[in-house]
Amino acid sequence: MTTLYLTEPRSVVRKDGETLVVKIPANSQDGSAARTVRVPMMKIDQVVVLADSTLTTPALLALLEQEADICFCDYHGRFKGRLSNGTGKQVFLRLAQFQAHMDYPRRIGLAARFVRGKLHNQRTLLLRSNRTLQEEQVAADAATLGDLIQAVDGLEVTGDGPPDPSRPQQESALGTLQGMEGAGAAAFFRSFGRLLKQPFPFPGRRRRPPTDPINALLSFGYTLLLNHLLSAVQLVGFDPYVGFLHSPGYGKPALALDLMEEMRTPIVDSVVLTVINKQIIQPHHFEEQFGTYRLTGPGRKLFLQQFEQRLNTEIQHPAFGYRASYRRCLELQARLLAKFLLGEVPTYRPFQIR
Repeated sequence: MTTLYLTEPRSVVRKDGETLVVKIPANSQDGSAARTVRVPMMKIDQVVVLADSTLTTPALLALLEQEADICFCDYHGRFKGRLSNGTGKQVFLRLAQFQAHMDYPRRIGLAARFVRGKLHNQRTLLLRSNRTLQEEQVAADAATLGDLIQAVDGLEVTGDGPPDPSRPQQESALGTLQGMEGAGAAAFFRSFGRLLKQPFPFPGRRRRPPTDPINALLSFGYTLLLNHLLSAVQLVGFDPYVGFLHSPGYGKPALALDLMEEMRTPIVDSVVLTVINKQIIQPHHFEEQFGTYRLTGPGRKLFLQQFEQRLNTEIQHPAFGYRASYRRCLELQARLLAKFLLGEVPTYRPFQIR
């Protein structure tokens, strides 16, 4: 299965039998001629609309019927909404999810697993990269991440919850855990810029808005990853808006954000390093406006190609032991979480790269 990205402005997608037909108009800005692309419907499990494209009603209905979903992003790649055919029939799984969310020690125990997976993967990437770099700062930040992993493993959860439920992070185990996660992010991104082989400035993680090209790539990649995890948790039958590490909020896909923590580095951070260090993306692939950066159209296509290639890369799954693509691993993590919540496995193992 694969994802169809609609990046060309004013494209029109219609259904023709078992095929999606994408009509792309001529573009006077880049001089490209009008063309038509045909895609077998059966190969599509997700459509990501990144420009002002139009999908006809028959095309939308056919995609929803085969349980593909459609994600809509603005021109900058920010997620705006999605269409899917419902949350499925897994009522017992959602009951278990809600019960675990309300059980404070159990909730924090799960949140700690997500954070542990994230810290482990960040540390592994720094250690791998530093085999050739041999930089003291990178080694020091990897050691900091190692210390934080031990602290997360030793986190004690007492009581039934924070003293002020309206401020769940204050004086609470959840707040302590999120503090560890923040310290880990600071250490990781302090060294991340040292892994880049092109002279791009990287002052650290800046999200809203991205103030440099590297942060623009990271933000775009995380948005794409979130779209895939939203699909995975809904496919398994979860409510994507009830999580454990991330507090609930209106329209906030907390569970998808939880699972994204352990997948950020193996998928997005690695792709960003690849496109920069192999000079696939170069300075002319960005445009700046009022101090914020975004990819140009050609730059976005190059990044999407590498992102899809990464999703389709097969690895040996660290928990199940058989080979699976990263795309499949997203769903497997959601299914592993479901098995834990339903009492079929004794613990939830985060996705940790070797």
